[in-house]
Amino acid sequence: MNNDKTLNEEALEYHAKGRPGKIEVIPTKEYANQRDLSLAYSPGVAEPCLAIQANPEDAYKYTAKGNLVAVISNGTAVLGLGDIGALAGKPVMEGKGLLFKIYADIDVFDIELNTKDVDEFVRTVKIMEPTFGGVNLEDISAPECFEIEERLKKELNIPVMHDDQHGTAIISSASLLNALELVNKDITKVKIIINGAGASAISCTRLYNALGAKKENIFMFDSKGLIHPDRTNLDGKKIEFANNNMPIDTTLIQAINGADVFVGLSKGNILSKEMVKTMAKDCIVFALANPTPEISYDDAMDAREDIIVATGRSDYPNQVNNVLGFPYIFRGALDVRASEINEEMKLAAVRALAELAKKPVPDIVNMAYSEANLSFGRNYIIPKPVDPRLLTSVAPAVARAAMETGVAKFAITDWDAYENQLAKRLGLDNTLIKAIMTKAKKNPKRVVYADAENLTVLKAIQQVIQEKIAYPILLGNRKLIETILEENSISLPEDIDIIDPKESKNETEKARLAEFADLFFDKRKRKGLTKPDAMNFVTRRSYYASLMVETGLADTMVGGLTRNYPDTIRPALQIIGPEKGVKKISSMYILMTKKGPLFLADATINFDPTIEELVEITELAAREVEKFNIKPRIALVTYSNFGSVPEGPAPIKLRKAVEILKQKHPGMIVDGEMQAHLAFDTELLKENHPFSDLADGPANTLIFPNLSSANIAYNLLKEVAGIEKIGPLLMGLKKPVQVLQLGATVREIVNQTAISVVDAVKK
Repeated sequence: MNNDKTLNEEALEYHAKGRPGKIEVIPTKEYANQRDLSLAYSPGVAEPCLAIQANPEDAYKYTAKGNLVAVISNGTAVLGLGDIGALAGKPVMEGKGLLFKIYADIDVFDIELNTKDVDEFVRTVKIMEPTFGGVNLEDISAPECFEIEERLKKELNIPVMHDDQHGTAIISSASLLNALELVNKDITKVKIIINGAGASAISCTRLYNALGAKKENIFMFDSKGLIHPDRTNLDGKKIEFANNNMPIDTTLIQAINGADVFVGLSKGNILSKEMVKTMAKDCIVFALANPTPEISYDDAMDAREDIIVATGRSDYPNQVNNVLGFPYIFRGALDVRASEINEEMKLAAVRALAELAKKPVPDIVNMAYSEANLSFGRNYIIPKPVDPRLLTSVAPAVARAAMETGVAKFAITDWDAYENQLAKRLGLDNTLIKAIMTKAKKNPKRVVYADAENLTVLKAIQQVIQEKIAYPILLGNRKLIETILEENSISLPEDIDIIDPKESKNETEKARLAEFADLFFDKRKRKGLTKPDAMNFVTRRSYYASLMVETGLADTMVGGLTRNYPDTIRPALQIIGPEKGVKKISSMYILMTKKGPLFLADATINFDPTIEELVEITELAAREVEKFNIKPRIALVTYSNFGSVPEGPAPIKLRKAVEILKQKHPGMIVDGEMQAHLAFDTELLKENHPFSDLADGPANTLIFPNLSSANIAYNLLKEVAGIEKIGPLLMGLKKPVQVLQLGATVREIVNQTAISVVDAVKK
């Protein structure tokens, strides 16, 4: 399978589908009628214009300036692609804007400047200053990037940062502080080898120096050798770290002998295991070249036991990832209207990241990395990118440093309120999906797909394989599947398991089919099933897939895309059955809202559940939510609020279900009956019903009185609000089965596969 070709094709399709590109501008104010438009534009807009003319700082009050960053590039050093030009670099700049938004709720205009002239670049950015609250310089080649940043920092009155220089510096500095602490070494005394002398290497070394590393102990190498004062070919800023404490002809192999720290910001595979073995006791290796590090993580760990290793890769511990820094640094700088991002603010980010790694890790992060309890140590020296505390840890530290150094034009006085405000900016939707995917990749399982003769399913399977989420088993006619693959240029491994239950050709397949028929007959023989019926049923793919899961030939199944929902659930119920103690299975959807994941039950199975069944649905939903390391906050919703409508089957049923739940589970956060909006409007709830379990925070789980109300609510929310969904997730089965909804997309099938794998791990 040509993974590169497939990924390239998918990337082009991803960027082109729907509205081309990755970002858009959306209104933040009402615009439905003429009155709204007269306020938004003429004549009402004149008033804020005059206010800003009188007091320029009011621009932060009346416009988007205070939350708007320009991502600016000339495309001369793009992502390892090199000098591809301003226009070709635009997809990367849009991607950077996407990261700003999803991690720190910062809006971005990406600006691509078609010039290599430093004066022209600086002049252009300078005259755009009124538009933005900050400037993120990106993918500009050295040495021009140094001059551009230095001049803009002097000439602009808003924060400017070249992330390629400072991002890696900040994250690696935090990692270095923690690594040195773990091995009990003094930064002022350690011998540091820097391999690479570009913008990132210079910035990293400057920051290490600011943290206490001595220049006489730092030895920097470029492609021509040691940066030495006697060299005549030093360009840019390299001379700043010229060191004559070693001869000019010292090689990297010689220099690394006895070194405490190696930081690679160069190219892959230039550091050997033999070289690592010559380093000092308890050595630290940061191999940060991407995608191929200077030495692989496995080789470095194999070279010696006392090593601490970090890379730029997400598939190994200690990933030095710029996304840990720039969104939160700009967030803090914008929130105090800083005039610049100075060294103290960068150092504050370094220390905040270092300290965060020492704090107890949230359950959602542990879940994502399949760890019982991640804790500060050699394999955890820097926070993970999915850690939801990054925003509330780094941004306040940066904001405080800006205030203390006198570059803030707005003072934060209530830091607790500020942290709460930050926490509300972003929900956990993005974090949850990333956590699920990461956990699935850590422990992939065998997933049997009952509808493999479908193009959408095959595209999803291709992605599942590429992402290493699961080991797929395909059910269907091999020739038909191969034809679909060929016609649509889909590449799957040649040895992938494809099974056609209707065409058992060899003795092994025939014996398995007979075994399945006997097992199914044994389960249903007193429920009207005959032996010939059993053989007929097990050649159907939904039954065959369920039997594979039941007998352990697969860990979980995903099916139902081309069948009615009951036709896939029925085999799972008949063959796998409910887990012990569960009387009736149910289902749940997850909606990825801006305020975090919202769980809805039951929207697909139980038409009109009884009080006892509602209690069980709520219990199963609570347990399912807890699987994602989220504390369930449950509202049973209908048209009445705590007896405001004393009669009516739905309110009475929910009221009694809540009474039973509170008796059975005193610690459960659950309340109702209540109207749906009240489950989220905590101020209104506090004012009118202060006794409620949900008065101190909104619900994240909604239980409905019947299938009709649940299904209507789910479909309205996902369609009108355009919310991403996962599900339905079956709850209460003995083994994991996921039933796809008719029309499920590739993305939804992949998400549901990941959920199914995580469930299989739990089971």
